[in-house]
Amino acid sequence: MSKNDELVFLPLGGVGEIGMNLALYGFGPPGKRQWIMVDCGVTFPGPDLPGVDLVLPDIGFVKEEKKNLKAIIITHAHEDHYGALNDLWPGLNVPVYASGFTAGMLEAKRDYEGTRAEIPITPFKAGDTINVGPFSIEAIGVNHSIPQPMSLVIRTPLGNLIHTGDWKIDLDPSLGPLTDEDRFRSVGNEGVLALMCDSTNAMRDGVSPSEEEVSEGLRKIIESAEGRVAITTFSSNVGRIRSIAQAAEAAGREVLLLGSSLKRVVAVADDLGLMEGLRPFIAEDEFGFIPRDKVVVILTGSQGEPRAALAKISRDEMRNVALAKGDTVVFSSRAIPGNEKGILEIKNALIEQGVHIVTDNEALVHVSGHPRRNELLKMYEWTKPQVLVPVHGEAAHLVAQQELGLQAGIPTVPKVRNGDMLRLAPGPVEVIDQARSGRVYKDGKLIGDLDEMGISERKKLSYVGHVSVNLILDSRYDFVDDPDVVAIGLPELDYEGEVMEDTLYDAVLGAVESIPRTRRKDLDTVRESVRRAVRAAANEAWGKKPIVTVFVTKV
Repeated sequence: MSKNDELVFLPLGGVGEIGMNLALYGFGPPGKRQWIMVDCGVTFPGPDLPGVDLVLPDIGFVKEEKKNLKAIIITHAHEDHYGALNDLWPGLNVPVYASGFTAGMLEAKRDYEGTRAEIPITPFKAGDTINVGPFSIEAIGVNHSIPQPMSLVIRTPLGNLIHTGDWKIDLDPSLGPLTDEDRFRSVGNEGVLALMCDSTNAMRDGVSPSEEEVSEGLRKIIESAEGRVAITTFSSNVGRIRSIAQAAEAAGREVLLLGSSLKRVVAVADDLGLMEGLRPFIAEDEFGFIPRDKVVVILTGSQGEPRAALAKISRDEMRNVALAKGDTVVFSSRAIPGNEKGILEIKNALIEQGVHIVTDNEALVHVSGHPRRNELLKMYEWTKPQVLVPVHGEAAHLVAQQELGLQAGIPTVPKVRNGDMLRLAPGPVEVIDQARSGRVYKDGKLIGDLDEMGISERKKLSYVGHVSVNLILDSRYDFVDDPDVVAIGLPELDYEGEVMEDTLYDAVLGAVESIPRTRRKDLDTVRESVRRAVRAAANEAWGKKPIVTVFVTKV
């Protein structure tokens, strides 16, 4: 270790937002630091990003430091923690450490999406330690809503760090492990410089209910239901899927799985022995032959996804599966912010069919996988950090944990957001630099920023439509034939009842005829005059200016 060595933390996603988690830890002198990356997640596009499939963190900084990046460690297989790895790992080509379940999910994702990158995964699980560069990284088992999650103890010559990942305290989970209090206490006694801690539920008082209580709530609903029961939950929640299947079996019901993502997760879990003890699931074409009070459907669509199984059932679009009056649909999930409208549309469609809806407002059918305030206080007590860095949350969540940490007596709780390079040691804990951060977009097979992917123009198109004009002029710069005008995404008629394309056609004629023949030799002048005239005519007739493309050809 040299006297110029520094220990820094640099989040490029997930700090100031929910999703897209990516954190870097650096050690060494400025300009010569060695780095590790923790997690590489995605977030999902809203209606303001038409056509975009996924939102990924901008890793331009990582690419610049590629030769100094020693490893990528994935804490668990939720999309917001590992979903970008298949797309962003090529070109980095560094070792990746992950649990068996995460490795299985990456392989299943690659096969499903047809991506070419085969990422070599080094198995890494709770209790293991890896050494890369100046870092020694130990995995500690925690409880969360997915198999095999882990927190990380990152030991460096300048101090020990804990990156909690997603976690909660649940003494009665449907699927382990328990959060390892003894190991956290031991590391706390060893000395913890900084705790990077999940803030998702930092605004919620008390302690999260146990998954066992959720299982009991679901069991009562299944036992008391007179018709079919369909339960939608997060595909990755293997413990919840097991609980539902066990409750169905106890009630004498068969279980059907619907949704490709759900089936992929269950297949990976089954390969790892996590589904042992359950009866085989029925096939989709068996559904119609089973009495209504003898079946439970576990299906995708809890977030209102229009192509998911529940959405298709709400529209009566599935060939072999349908619900009817008197059946019950349980939303064993929470609404991710931004998805409320889609979820409400599905609920209303089901209600119109006479289906009874149950959410966590009516019964305990879901519990979060993140710690509430009393659980956070326990983590502070176990680990006794000198510095608390709230991560994994929007501004409100981060500030709530910052205030809680200060109230609990933690000496230093800095404000950190994506792109802030926080020096942890030596000297004062402070933001010392800004790194490139932001978002890039996966659109089909390609990845780029808003302009590179044409998303900015696409957004304009979604608001104002497009008009194409094709002109052919002869040697005297007169029309060879009538101009072609094609309007897409514009009203059919203007406010006077005239056909919009006719109005725009007249504007094209007027624009060309107003240009003296000698000036028509400049085709760029003709093109721009027509473009302006069409936009002006559309604005007068409609009140909006479309995007206009003009082609001018001289023959």
